[in-house]
Amino acid sequence: MKILVFLTGLCLMMSPVSAKTVTLLALGDSLTAGYGLQPSDAFPVKLEAALRAAGHDVKVINAGISGDTALDGASRLDWALSGAVDAAIVEFGANDALRGLPVPQAEQALDRILAALAEKRVAVLLAGMRAPPNLGPEYQAQFDGMYVRLAEKHRVLLYPFFLDGVAADPRLNQADGMHPNPAGVDVIVARILPSVEALLARIAAK
Repeated sequence: MKILVFLTGLCLMMSPVSAKTVTLLALGDSLTAGYGLQPSDAFPVKLEAALRAAGHDVKVINAGISGDTALDGASRLDWALSGAVDAAIVEFGANDALRGLPVPQAEQALDRILAALAEKRVAVLLAGMRAPPNLGPEYQAQFDGMYVRLAEKHRVLLYPFFLDGVAADPRLNQADGMHPNPAGVDVIVARILPSVEALLARIAAK
C-alpha cells in the first residue's frame, strides 16, 4: 500500500501542471509581417516577448504578407489555419485604403475571415486602420466605420487603430513614412498589449 501511494505521488510530481501554450495567429499585411525590419523586430516576435514577460505562455505565429489586401488575406485563410490556432489578431485594410479600393470589397473579405474564424472557435482581436484623408470624408467615414460594424456583427474585440501613436511620426517610421521602425513596433506592442491580454482572457473563460 505504501509503495502504491509513493508511486501515485511520484506520478503526480512528474505530470505537467501548467496549461498548454496558447497559439496566437497574427494575420495581416506588411505591418504584421515586419516589412523593412530584421525578423527579430517584427510585430509578432516583439508581441510574443511582451506577452511572455507579462507571464503568458503564448506562441505568436507571423502570418503577415506584405502587400496583402483584405481579399488576399481571405484567400489564404485556409493555409494560415492549417495548424491548431487558439486566437487571432486580424490586421488588414492599409493596402485597400492606399489603393482606394471599394470599401464593400474589403468589408466582405474581412467578414469572410471573421466568419471562418468563428466557425473554428478561434477568438479574435480585430485591428482597425484609418483611410488617408486625401480619399475624401465619405470614403473615410465608410472605411473607418467598417471595423466597428464588423466587430459588432461578429462580437469580437476591436483595437480601433493598429498604428495608434505611430502614424505620421517620423521618429517611429521608416523612410517611406508608412512602415514602423523598431521603435515604432515597440509603441504598437505596448499600446495593443492590454487588448491582446483581454483576448487571452476570453480563451481562458471558455
